[in-house]
Amino acid sequence: MQKKRMLSVLAVMLVCIFALSGCKKNVGTPEDNAVKEETKEGTEGEEDSGEGEGYHFGFSGIDMENPYFITLEASIREELEKEGYTLTMKDPASDPKLQASQLSEMIEEGVDAVFLSPVDWEEITPSLEELKEAGVKIINVDSQVKEMDYVDAYVGSDNREAGYICGQDLIEKCPSGGKVAILESPAQNSVNDRITGFEEAITKAENGFEVVAREDTGGQFEKALEVATAMIEEHPDVTAIMCGNDQLAVAVITAVNLAGLDEVLIYGVDGSPDIKKELKKLDSQIAATAAQSPINIGKTAAQIAVKVMDGEEYEKETFEEVFLINKDNVEMYGVDGWQ
Repeated sequence: MQKKRMLSVLAVMLVCIFALSGCKKNVGTPEDNAVKEETKEGTEGEEDSGEGEGYHFGFSGIDMENPYFITLEASIREELEKEGYTLTMKDPASDPKLQASQLSEMIEEGVDAVFLSPVDWEEITPSLEELKEAGVKIINVDSQVKEMDYVDAYVGSDNREAGYICGQDLIEKCPSGGKVAILESPAQNSVNDRITGFEEAITKAENGFEVVAREDTGGQFEKALEVATAMIEEHPDVTAIMCGNDQLAVAVITAVNLAGLDEVLIYGVDGSPDIKKELKKLDSQIAATAAQSPINIGKTAAQIAVKVMDGEEYEKETFEEVFLINKDNVEMYGVDGWQ
């Protein structure tokens, strides 16, 4: 009798187990369901269960030690992942050959589209050809490639305007003119446009500005510190130094302080937290930064990329607004993060 009772209990337990295993535990909100979570994380080679689902994007910035590109990538990632897409990031570390190699790796990994900011706007062309041949969509961000015909969409700042408003500010601060040094990076078109805009502005000054030195930094902090130190030694009477981005401006601050100069005016582009903190210091040589928003650029780029993949209408080129941050208005934008 006892044996029969035990067998009955076991039978009931087995029925319950099979019944539970046959049920789909899809209860509560979509966020509570394992099915939704599996779609979000995705699996390589898995078929899409619906339009737009399962897209795998790649991100290749110029240098992931630059806080600007860290923030840009994070903004893109956040926008994509909340919709269930995935993003792979590779850091070319300002090396165009490494960037080319990493883009080839992304093709092999099966990315559907790439967010690309070229280390070298000309050397990137063979990679653009390779991406197109592989059917990978190209979302060019921040700094334009030279051969824009390969690009499906571009999202970035109005870089020429960024340089121009720095030049205008210099004219206001130094109406009598003076000597100017420039730290540039010819391989990066975003920096080229900024320097062009700056020079266009200062040529309109009533009293002239003379560009006494200009150096290629390769967009790298260490090189910028080296060339800025040499510039200052050769031209200790320089009035202002225009930098292609805020990272270069930070290097110039170091060089200027080591040289004991306190009158020179330093301009950058980005509106980075580091530079905004400098603007709050009474004795800082930073005059202003032309601010852009990697957060907004990232969100816009991600949204456009999804439209590209879904075959929807989208803007081929999008230019985000830039604006000047100086000692007078820095409190409005805060110093703990990007605008």
